[in-house]
Amino acid sequence: MKRILIAIAASTLLAAPAMADMALAKSKNCMACHAMDKKLVGPSYQAVAQKYAGDKAAAAKLATKIMKGGAGVWGAIPMPANPQVSADEAKKLAAWVLATQ
Repeated sequence: MKRILIAIAASTLLAAPAMADMALAKSKNCMACHAMDKKLVGPSYQAVAQKYAGDKAAAAKLATKIMKGGAGVWGAIPMPANPQVSADEAKKLAAWVLATQ
């Protein structure tokens, strides 16, 4: 019984940051164009994580794109700028996206 409780507590602690960042993505309207595992208007978060896996500069690149927008990396549809996202929030979102493999 004790092992079960420890396992539940550990999984809850590990899931909490992911859920918090999912909440941030929802609150900033990211989910209107992106999904975890399928392409919507933009690429899935898993596809982004796979594309940038191993790129040490990826978090900074993505944080900038989240705030300022971008075009050409995923096709013809540009990603609009998101002025409602602060630099700190963009960093959190970028780190979360890169961890969604």
